[in-house]
Amino acid sequence: MSVFIKPKNTVMNKLFRLFSMLLVLSMAFLLPGCIKDKVTTTLVAYEPVYKTKAEVLQLIRGNAAAPLRQTGKIALYGNYIFINEVNKGVHIIDNSNPAAPINTGFINIPGNIDIAIRNNMLYADMYTDMLTIDIDNMSNVTVRKINYNIFPERIYSGGFVADSSRYIVDWVRHEATEEREIKQVRDNIGIGMWMEGDALSQSGTFSNAPTAANSGTKSNSIGGSMARFTLVNNYLYTVGRSSLSAFDVSNAADPALQTVTPLGWDIETVYPLHNKLFIGSRTGMFIYSIDNPAVPAHLGSFSHACFDDPVIANEDYAFVTLKATTGVSNCWGVAPQQSQMDIIDINNLNNPVLVKTYNMEEPMGLSLAGDNLFVCDGKGGLKIFNAADVNNLQLLRTINDINPFDVITYDNRALVVAKEGFVQYDCSNINNIRKLSTITVEK
Repeated sequence: MSVFIKPKNTVMNKLFRLFSMLLVLSMAFLLPGCIKDKVTTTLVAYEPVYKTKAEVLQLIRGNAAAPLRQTGKIALYGNYIFINEVNKGVHIIDNSNPAAPINTGFINIPGNIDIAIRNNMLYADMYTDMLTIDIDNMSNVTVRKINYNIFPERIYSGGFVADSSRYIVDWVRHEATEEREIKQVRDNIGIGMWMEGDALSQSGTFSNAPTAANSGTKSNSIGGSMARFTLVNNYLYTVGRSSLSAFDVSNAADPALQTVTPLGWDIETVYPLHNKLFIGSRTGMFIYSIDNPAVPAHLGSFSHACFDDPVIANEDYAFVTLKATTGVSNCWGVAPQQSQMDIIDINNLNNPVLVKTYNMEEPMGLSLAGDNLFVCDGKGGLKIFNAADVNNLQLLRTINDINPFDVITYDNRALVVAKEGFVQYDCSNINNIRKLSTITVEK
C-alpha cells in the first residue's frame, strides 16, 4: 500500500485533496460500504550524543590517517591539501607528489564544515564556535584559541535546539515502524474522503548547511568557491547565515574579531578578488569593498531567484552557479527553477548587470584558470569551458566519471573534491587533460 505525503504548499494541498476525492469517487461506485486498508508509517529521528566542551577539546589532536567518507570543503596550503570530512574533522593530504598524494593524518573536529590556514594556524568551525589550531607539528596539533558563538545561526530541522553548553560528537538514529488502518467511507451520495491524518509519512532529521573561497599568499591557504572562510592578507573573513565577520589575523594564533556586518538571510559563500569580497546568497550576489579591511563596505548587488549560489570573479565578470532543488520548492514558496550559470558584468561594481545565462544540471563549485572555466556540475560531471567570450562559452571537455562538488585550479592542475573522493588533473595542456591521482571515498 502506498503512503501519501501531505504537501505543504497551499495550492498543492488543494490539488492533493481533489485527487483524493476523485480517486475515492472512482472507487465508490465499485465498492460498497466502508473500505479498510492499512499503511505502514515509519518515524525516524536522530538523538544527539554530547560530550563536555573540555572533553571534546582534549580529543582535538593529530590522529592517524582516516579514510575519506564524505568529502566537504578543500584548502590548499603549500604542499598539503586539507579536506573537510563533513561534521567530523579535517583530513591532511601530503601532496608533494600530485601523482601519488598520501593521506597522512586526521584532525578530529566535531561539527566542522569550513577551514582556512594562515602561518600554520588552522581556522575551523566547530558548530557555533571557531577554533584556531596550531598545525606546525601536524602529528601533535594544539588548540590555541576559541572564538565563541561566531556562527549562532547554525540550525537544525525538526525544531531541534542543541545544548550550547556542550558539543555534539555523534548522532544515534532511531526508527519506529507501525501499521495503521485507514478508512474510505461512502456517504449517502456516494462520495468518500481519505482520512488524511492517518496516511502521512512522518520523519524528523537534523541537517546543517555546509559551504568555500579563494585567496592565496605564501602564508595563506587557497580555498574553493564553496567556502564560508577566506583569507585576504592579514584578515580572515567568515560568513554565517546572515552576517560577515572580519578578524585581524596579523597574529595568526590570536584572531581578533573586528566587526560583524549584517548581510541579510541565507548567506552561503564568500570569494575574494583583490580588495573586494563577492558574497553568494540564495537570493543574490553582494559585492563588498575591503579597502578598509576591518570594516567591509557594501558596493553593489545582483538579485536572482532562490537557488544555492557560489560565486567567483575576474576583473570584468562574476560567474554565479545557481543550483535548483529538483521537484520541490527551493525556499519561500518559490517554484522549482532550471539550474543555470549566470555571467554578470561587474565593470560597474555599484550596478552589476546580467550578460548571459547558461543551463546546467547540478552546478556547484567553479574556478577560473585564465580563460578556462571549470564548473562542477554534479551528476553532469566536471565541465571545462573556454570563457574568453562570455557570450559564447565553448565547452572543451566534460569529465563525466565523477560527481564533483568543488574545484581549485592551481599550477596547471585542477584539484577536485567529488562524491567519489579527491581527484587531481594535469591541465598543462587544456586539450589533453590527464588524471594524475585519486583518493577514493570508502563506504
